[in-house]
Amino acid sequence: METNKHIVRRLVSEAQQGRDVSVVDELLSPNFVDHSPMPGVEPTRDGVKILFGALHAAFPDLTVTIHDQIAEGDKVVTHKTFTGTHRGDFLGIPASGNAIDFEVIDILRVRGEKITDHWAVIDKLTLMKQLGAVQS
Repeated sequence: METNKHIVRRLVSEAQQGRDVSVVDELLSPNFVDHSPMPGVEPTRDGVKILFGALHAAFPDLTVTIHDQIAEGDKVVTHKTFTGTHRGDFLGIPASGNAIDFEVIDILRVRGEKITDHWAVIDKLTLMKQLGAVQS
């Protein structure tokens, strides 16, 4: 289970935080399925690379902080916070210059040292408010 946690931490630190989307091809199975993709994003490995690229373009100072990580069987649950400044278009929302700070809980299935599945709970309301897309 420690190996599975390490694989997920690499995805967060190297691809999400470190902006090396080539790591996605290394860590995600070619048959990867995202069961809770962001709107307009394919639920595939390529969709993950596009989403990470969009995050990096929209939030050039993006940081991802892991608070907790729990592994059981072939699943790893990670509680993390994304912070940054909205400097570019994201999900069709033009740059606002606003600071963002929202929480995510990911569940990733790891089989044969490859991530095969992803489910997420994202505080989308807080994110949309911070982007200026909805009023408080």
